[in-house]
Amino acid sequence: MLTVHEAAVLLKTWDNILILTHIRPDGDTVGCAAALCAGLRALGKAAYLYPNPGLTRITEPYFTPYAAPETFAPEKVVSVDIATENLFPDNAAMYKGRVDLAIDHHPSFERFGKANIVRPEAAACGELLYDILAQLGPITPEIALPLYVAVSTDCGCFAYANTTAHTHAVAAALLRTGIDYRSVNKLCFRTKTRVRMQLEAAMLREAEFYDKGRVVLMSVPLTLMESLKATESDAEELSSLGGQIEGVDCAVTLRELKPDEWKVSLRTGERVNATKVCQLYGGGGHAAAAGCTLYGPFEEARRQILSGIAQVADA
Repeated sequence: MLTVHEAAVLLKTWDNILILTHIRPDGDTVGCAAALCAGLRALGKAAYLYPNPGLTRITEPYFTPYAAPETFAPEKVVSVDIATENLFPDNAAMYKGRVDLAIDHHPSFERFGKANIVRPEAAACGELLYDILAQLGPITPEIALPLYVAVSTDCGCFAYANTTAHTHAVAAALLRTGIDYRSVNKLCFRTKTRVRMQLEAAMLREAEFYDKGRVVLMSVPLTLMESLKATESDAEELSSLGGQIEGVDCAVTLRELKPDEWKVSLRTGERVNATKVCQLYGGGGHAAAAGCTLYGPFEEARRQILSGIAQVADA
């Protein structure tokens, strides 16, 4: 496993670099990728982001300026915020087994790169990227803005329990570059579309409670998305809703991506290790936030995830 210094030295020696982001890209993977690309270009290197079909209205503006042209032929491939090759977008499957450097912060990280660096105690992969980029050169506003998106979105604007003193220190350093963090905060944390609010209302209306109210299960079937004409942008980070309910320490969100294919997002407190639950079904993540995919009718997906929680949860 590499140190920060070793990872920075590697990047300094490379050129013609392609950067991969994970399926259904969030602010952390896109922010890390854009910041790394900007930092490498500041060194005079050719660097691009591999196109990701899952971008939303929030993540796309940070990604688009660095998107790779079809003619780009990389010499080196770097992945950011990806715990396993199973999280590569379908169009990036050709790069499985070809990642030269994998940078991540998930405890379930599978070390699939030829070289790897991981910081599982970090709230966001953006914290680790900040330390690497700081050794490559000055942190400019062009680097700092997407890094702020990465760090702030993965810790719920510094409200989640994964936030540490280092998280705040990185954010403070990024703010000192003069970036417009206010606009990021408003867009990511204080603005919702009407459709998004209708989605949340439907989820709350149909919410199911278990284990004396400590576990809530919410679902987003395809029929609900279709009836509201909801987009991926409307559905981004719906998994944070359940944890806001008083008395809940284990929030399950089941979102149907295709008929009988359910994306499970688990957000938990100390009583339930989310990673251990999701690893039962081939997934992973963090102790308080993890995910997996289940197949079959809703009733079967519900049964499986509740069974997994019961196996792992402390009394």
